[in-house]
Amino acid sequence: MGITVTTRRDGDSGLWTAVGDDGERTEERRADTAEEAKALVFEAFGLEAWRPAPPPPPGWQRFTLIHCPVTGRPRFDDPVYADITARPPAGCTVKDLGGYFGLRCERPGARLLDAVADTCREIRAEHGLLMTDLGIEKLWEWSADGTDGWGAEIVGQLLLMAAERGPRLGYSGDDLVRFLRTVTAGP
Repeated sequence: MGITVTTRRDGDSGLWTAVGDDGERTEERRADTAEEAKALVFEAFGLEAWRPAPPPPPGWQRFTLIHCPVTGRPRFDDPVYADITARPPAGCTVKDLGGYFGLRCERPGARLLDAVADTCREIRAEHGLLMTDLGIEKLWEWSADGTDGWGAEIVGQLLLMAAERGPRLGYSGDDLVRFLRTVTAGP
C-alpha cells in the first residue's frame, strides 16, 4: 500500500495539516509540527510512524561520524573496526551506514564542533582511526542555523575532510589553522 502525504501550514493558527491518500481513502490530521502531523496520518492508516528524536539536553550534541577515507575505503565488517565495535566511545552506537563504519553519537559539548572534535580525538587516540565524515552529502547547501545546527554539521564535514586530505598533500595541522586564521582575518 502506497501512501501520498502532503503538508501545509495554517498561517493563522500556525498548525500543520497533513493529508494522506492511499488511493482508497483519505486521512487528515493536524499538529504543531509537520513531522507530527505526518506521523498521525501514518498511524491513521495503521502504519508505524517516524518521529524525530527529541533534542539532546543542554550542553549535549547529537551527530553521526563515518569512517570514509578518501583512499582504501574499508567496508563496515572490516576487521580494522573490531576494537571500536567492541568498545565504542561513551554515548555512541555503532551503525552500518551504507556499508561504511559509522557511529551515532550523543556527547557532551558546548557546541557541535566541540563535541565532534573531542569524539574524533578520543577515537584517534584509542582506536587509531581518523573519522572523516559527518554524513553531509550536499556540501554546497547552507543553513545559517547557528553553532549546533545543520550549517555547523556542514562546516564540521568540510573541516574533517581537510583534516584528512591536507596532510596527504603535505600540509600540517598548523598549516591548515594558519590558512583559516589568514582568510578569516578582518579588514
